[in-house]
Amino acid sequence: MVAEPSTLRSTRASLATADGLALATQHWRGEREPALVFAHGFGQTRHAWNGSARTLAGQGYDTTTFDARGHGESGRLANGDYHMEQFVADLLAVTAHATPASGRKPVLVGASMGGLLGMVAAGEPTHACPFSALILVDITPRWETKGVERILGFMRAHPDGFASYDEAASAIEAYLPHRRERKTEEQLKPLLREGADGRLRWHWDPAMLDGVIHESERYQPRLFAAAANIQVPVLLLSGARSDVVSNQTVDEFLRVVPHAHHVSLADATHMVAGDANDAFTREIARFLETLS
Repeated sequence: MVAEPSTLRSTRASLATADGLALATQHWRGEREPALVFAHGFGQTRHAWNGSARTLAGQGYDTTTFDARGHGESGRLANGDYHMEQFVADLLAVTAHATPASGRKPVLVGASMGGLLGMVAAGEPTHACPFSALILVDITPRWETKGVERILGFMRAHPDGFASYDEAASAIEAYLPHRRERKTEEQLKPLLREGADGRLRWHWDPAMLDGVIHESERYQPRLFAAAANIQVPVLLLSGARSDVVSNQTVDEFLRVVPHAHHVSLADATHMVAGDANDAFTREIARFLETLS
């Protein structure tokens, strides 16, 4: 891994969406192209990418991360009526903003939900593909239901929040028992919000759980159609220990997108970037070299 230069700094900003929400973005300026846009998974924030974004920025790449609507520091819908089209439109807006002056299209790195949105944005004929390549992180148009149910179970747990950061750290420890390091208060601060009652609750809008998730499986035919239309280079990075992506869903994806390249990371679950960040970032760097 290339160490982050001591002079490397990121800039935080707010990007307005078409329907008036503010998306929290973070940008590491670089002169090396293609630029990179990172789209996180459902229930995550832009901070999930910090290690990879900083490392690749240290290698000279221009990198942008952002919090999806209803997540982290980005705005929430007052009516709680979230739909895939909104998330896709937001991704297109962030990508347009991140496109360098040269006009060369960025590469999308999309995990889970971010990868699904990337497939739709890249493959649907309603607009030109905004990316020069796609890196999909442990996601395919079809997924293993039990793995998704496990994630949703965690997200629905603790609706009354936590009395302390230590209590929240214990909840994550139980959810991710394979992780050796316990989350510190500093690491947890971006993931929790303090309510008027003094309790700490996860950063996501709970209204999304019924909306987006309820719609997700009916979108699978749309996702397959979009994937089949993707013409740009594709790298699929999966976790060998994932319970969301399996050998069967990977094989199916590779039949639909035969030009895609697949790499399985042995020590990773669905949380690939968090489980095996060094190996994950190395694979991204290798793929980017093939695009130069």
